[in-house]
Amino acid sequence: MVENGSSKNHHQAFEVTIDAVQQGGSKCFDDDGRLKRTGTLWTASAHIITAVIGSGVLSLAWAIAQLGWIAGPAVMILFSFVTYYTSCLLSECYRSGDQDAGKRNYTYTDAVRSYLGGFKVKVCGWVQYLNLFGVAIGYTIAACISMMAVKRSNCLHSSGGKDPCHMNSNYYMIAFGIVEIIFSQIPDFHELWWLSILAAVMSFTYSIIGLGLGVGKVIENGGVSGSLTGITVGTVTQTQKIWRSFQALGNIAFAYSYSMILIEIQDTIKSPPSESKTMKKATLVSVIVTTVFYMLCGCFGYAAFGDDSPGNLLTGFGFYNPFWLLDIANVAIVAHLIGAYQVYCQPLFSYVEKTAAEKFPNSGFVTKDIEVPLGSKTFKLNRFRMVWRTMFVIATTLISMLLPFFNDIVGLIGAVGFWPLTVYFPVEMYIAQKKIPKWSTKWICLHMLSAACLIISLAAAAGSIAGVIDDLASYKPFQTSY
Repeated sequence: MVENGSSKNHHQAFEVTIDAVQQGGSKCFDDDGRLKRTGTLWTASAHIITAVIGSGVLSLAWAIAQLGWIAGPAVMILFSFVTYYTSCLLSECYRSGDQDAGKRNYTYTDAVRSYLGGFKVKVCGWVQYLNLFGVAIGYTIAACISMMAVKRSNCLHSSGGKDPCHMNSNYYMIAFGIVEIIFSQIPDFHELWWLSILAAVMSFTYSIIGLGLGVGKVIENGGVSGSLTGITVGTVTQTQKIWRSFQALGNIAFAYSYSMILIEIQDTIKSPPSESKTMKKATLVSVIVTTVFYMLCGCFGYAAFGDDSPGNLLTGFGFYNPFWLLDIANVAIVAHLIGAYQVYCQPLFSYVEKTAAEKFPNSGFVTKDIEVPLGSKTFKLNRFRMVWRTMFVIATTLISMLLPFFNDIVGLIGAVGFWPLTVYFPVEMYIAQKKIPKWSTKWICLHMLSAACLIISLAAAAGSIAGVIDDLASYKPFQTSY
């Protein structure tokens, strides 16, 4: 194993950057001196689909059950439109100035710093990274539930439904955490493409299975369940109806949440054409694909179970057979979430490591890499990265063990991140970039959109917090079994 000195690497990188900029890029390097980006429309779409078609799809049948046949699909279409529109605004902020040759913004926070600056940069950073932290917790909970579902479905099958098959979730969360500790050593986004493609395939796998089981259940029932206004008062109280409807908004928002990593995904795309053009196409492809899947999975799930739609379509045991098919679906969920966890956490990992390197440039622990031979290749192991990312995974695992409430946590994360990251900052940066006159028609319309989404986020957050409080009333940390 060989240690590489940071000063030598920095000197070489500096020379490469100067040469590349002077030449306007080269065959091996982009205009910013970094290695040529190789991302395409399809790899960007895979990253987005990996991030979007996640565990959120499993709660959509429950969300539509709270809202009904009219409001449920309408809200889903509304969220898809808002996500697509604001993502297009955000993609134009990847470069400052000229869309083909302007300064690159490597992260969401860099874009906010370029266009808005000041206190808003700190606010954006805190919201983005707390949201990514929350997503990691949500994905840990979802993966654990799916792992338990595999065990439980086989237990129920072998006992003929006589054994309640209760089990403790802690061991499964720890197992998921160990796997994530290993995968978290992948250095950056550019080396995650294969994991994203695998995760995207897995997401389609379990979504199609959920859809197929929903269709089969509707045929078995001989009709469509559900009502125009959703779950009826009587089945739940009037207060529960209100809070659950608000929480459903958060669940749908979570299902479309990926704006906080859009700039990082765009930074993997090669040019020409301009990165923003490719990203807009990737966003359109991804939003259309995910919306079709969401509508099919959510609507058929509600049609199958009506007011009794489970919080998690594939683990709520609305379906019991064929148990082997449920096992395949839940294994696919776990495989997908392993990749999605990494896709979401890379921006946070990168930020902490970049900050540490700037503050401690002479620290060998922070800046030096150890080259570990792996066959014909070598893997660069950074000691600070290994320790920090391991501690991060341990922290998310412990919090997940304390608060294993899938629907409520998903709703809360979606609510907290939707308005600031998906709507407010993209709108404000777009206004600053295009120099849209204050009080002009476009300025007013953009701010009306932002205000409406703020109200939706606040309502969704209130509903999710009410759900968490209700869950905590009967929950014992580290002890409750399912």
